[in-house]
Amino acid sequence: MKERYKTKKIYVGDVAVGGDAPITVQSMTYSNTSDIEATVEQIKRLHFAGCDIVRVAVPNMQSAVALKAIREQISIPLVADIHFNYKLALEAAKWVDCIRVNPGNIGEKGRIKEIVKACQERSLPIRIGVNSGSLEAEFENKYGATAQGMVASAEYNIKFLEDLGFTDIKISLKASDVDRTVDAYRMLRPKNNYPFHLGVTEAGTIFHATVKSAIGLGTLLLDGIGDTLRVSITGELEEEIKVGKAIIKDSGRVKEGLNIISCPTCGRIEADLVSAVAEVEKRTAHIKTPMDVSVMGCVVNAIGEAKHADVAIAYGKGSGLVMVQGEVVAKLPEGELVDRFVAEVEAFAQKQG
Repeated sequence: MKERYKTKKIYVGDVAVGGDAPITVQSMTYSNTSDIEATVEQIKRLHFAGCDIVRVAVPNMQSAVALKAIREQISIPLVADIHFNYKLALEAAKWVDCIRVNPGNIGEKGRIKEIVKACQERSLPIRIGVNSGSLEAEFENKYGATAQGMVASAEYNIKFLEDLGFTDIKISLKASDVDRTVDAYRMLRPKNNYPFHLGVTEAGTIFHATVKSAIGLGTLLLDGIGDTLRVSITGELEEEIKVGKAIIKDSGRVKEGLNIISCPTCGRIEADLVSAVAEVEKRTAHIKTPMDVSVMGCVVNAIGEAKHADVAIAYGKGSGLVMVQGEVVAKLPEGELVDRFVAEVEAFAQKQG
């Protein structure tokens, strides 16, 4: 795994993005933003699920005006997602913590100047959100909907903001397929030090979005690229946060919570392993201490994996072992193993502080 790129630290509300700040997970509401009650309810659900920053669509002035009431009822940083109408950004800037603009559909640059001025007055960052499906005509005509076109658009708009004296910038380069997304981020990364917001856009239902995002975002994180991310799932809220945090954790970019090692089911299993692992996940979800734990269902790999785990269950026929750092601490009937295992995990976490 490569060292994480050193990027400029900016702030979205009180949440740091870039620099040495932890990689954050974002999501977006799907309610009509002008429906204040529904939007606030969704934001609170996301916040409770662990979302760090939330974005809302601002398709009309009614939605932009509603941001004031929404802001008053939430405690998570709020980003306004602006397309087409720059005047919506000017109204939204009064209430939110960041403005996201798509330079491909805002129009002539005088409108971007007005958005920059509004953000400067309130010290708001701007996210330049380049999408392969909505590039400016000049880049679409020259490069097509390619990674090169996305990067050219981003570079042009970065320079435009810089020439206006604005550098509180974060950047996203999203396509609906993994290849173009990864290529674009890799291409642009060495050319500036602004924080990157990662995502594969229009990724689909939970199954497809999870696979695409794990491949694309995981690849970039392993390359040391990425400061904040969103997993785009059709019709989901909390699942976006769950998958996003898992990608960050399993890429090794954050050391937090349990890494659960469990064997695939096969004909050698001599215990109800599926139920055991599900119970372990549920009962240890609150533990933040990083540790490797192993729940193995037969003798083939159980002892070997257990030797390398901090805490482990090695199931046998009707009974099994609980081990801590390779040492057997208990041999118990199958029905008692999970209780003892959870107790040892909690004790290990407490010992680690």
